[in-house]
Amino acid sequence: MVAHQAQELDMKGHTTEIKLFNTLSGKKEAFKPLRAGHVGMYHCGPTVYDDAHIGNLRSYVFADILRRTFEYNGYSIDQIVNITDVGHLTSDADEGEDKMTKALKRLGKPLTLDAMRETASVYEDHFKEDLVLLDIETPSAFPRASDHIKDDIELIHTLEKNGYAYKISRGVCFDTSKFGTYGKLGNIKLDSLKDGARVSTDPEKRNQTDFWLWKFDDNLGWDSPWGRGFPGWHIECSAMSRKYLGQPFDIHTGGIDHIPVHHNNEIAQSEAAYGVPLARYWIHNAFLTMNRSKMAKSAGGFVTLKTLVTNDLSPLAYRYWLLTGHYRSPMDFSYEAIKAAQNAYKRLQEAMAGYPEGGKVDAGFVGRFKALINDDLDTPKALALAWELIKDAGVDDADKRATLLDFDRVFGLKLGSLPCPTDEVIPDNVRALADEREQARQAKDWKKADKLRGEIERLGYELRDAAGGAAIKKKV
Repeated sequence: MVAHQAQELDMKGHTTEIKLFNTLSGKKEAFKPLRAGHVGMYHCGPTVYDDAHIGNLRSYVFADILRRTFEYNGYSIDQIVNITDVGHLTSDADEGEDKMTKALKRLGKPLTLDAMRETASVYEDHFKEDLVLLDIETPSAFPRASDHIKDDIELIHTLEKNGYAYKISRGVCFDTSKFGTYGKLGNIKLDSLKDGARVSTDPEKRNQTDFWLWKFDDNLGWDSPWGRGFPGWHIECSAMSRKYLGQPFDIHTGGIDHIPVHHNNEIAQSEAAYGVPLARYWIHNAFLTMNRSKMAKSAGGFVTLKTLVTNDLSPLAYRYWLLTGHYRSPMDFSYEAIKAAQNAYKRLQEAMAGYPEGGKVDAGFVGRFKALINDDLDTPKALALAWELIKDAGVDDADKRATLLDFDRVFGLKLGSLPCPTDEVIPDNVRALADEREQARQAKDWKKADKLRGEIERLGYELRDAAGGAAIKKKV
């Protein structure tokens, strides 16, 4: 058997089948790739009109954990994260002002495509810097929406030819009434998408669930067979995902806010154009809330990674905190929660710093870890297993290090960047005190043991208790 086969058993008899909750079916399913040993993933990327907040970034940490889990199981990955630099209106439901245009006005820049691209480049760079700080693996490509206008136009042409597109005074729309399963993702009831669910309605639309394929704008945009303007946000993702991954591809991910409109629109237009599914698995992460409300730029007061750093909080402490919650469960942000996570992360780092190299992974712990992470990415239990390993006196310290580094292939906490203990020369008097202290510990004379630890620390050394005795290190 090879690593990517669904029912492979590891040496301890644990199944390595990967199960994921598919929003399309509404249940947990065993993953079966379109191509053996390979996964194609598309993730809705940022609209680069402002810095991403940590709620946005939860989605990319989730996608990274998903990718790492597949890699841990031996798969190769093609992962696409698009950059939306045009076409996303202030309402995800296709109404309001283009977000990039809004950014130009906010920054006092001219309303030109050059200024739009320049602004997008700044925030795109900031986004990529955030990914590095969070130890998120670099996707295969970051396609820009504005570089794929020709692909959008070709897709709209196909929809028009198939009878799904119609033109009105404000642009070209997709006729949702002709797509019989519209709203199937998440089992959305169409009544919830009609009047009152949108910011506004357009009397020319045949159905209020119809959405823009192309939006007219005489002053800003690109020429098209229907008129000058820019593509709809939804058509951009359909065109880019198909171009880079083919259709169908394996997995489409994103936040749960994309389910009712954006992702259902992608499915409708892609399937209407080409007659096959867009993606086989649709996987969504829950919101990050703040005071029990969704974190959003429109609400103001959002928190960025830079904000965390300013408050002496590590981006990787934020990643650690996200691992403590399941990706499908809402998490409520507070500075106190991140501080607690940072303290736990520091304790994990300290444990790693005391473990020597040269060990082997513990097969029992690795089997349990794989079973947890392969069960719909159960990172909270996987993280708890790491702490169980640290406390297990029956596992050699060097083996603990090797096993934790194996876990970190999924966690992404950069545990391998921590220094290993060195074979420094410890003075005889310090070693003697340490030996005497160990004897006191064996005799459960804790008062004497604490006194001897204090003497050792006054001499400039510290002890790190572990299975088999205490490690001695010179204080830094």
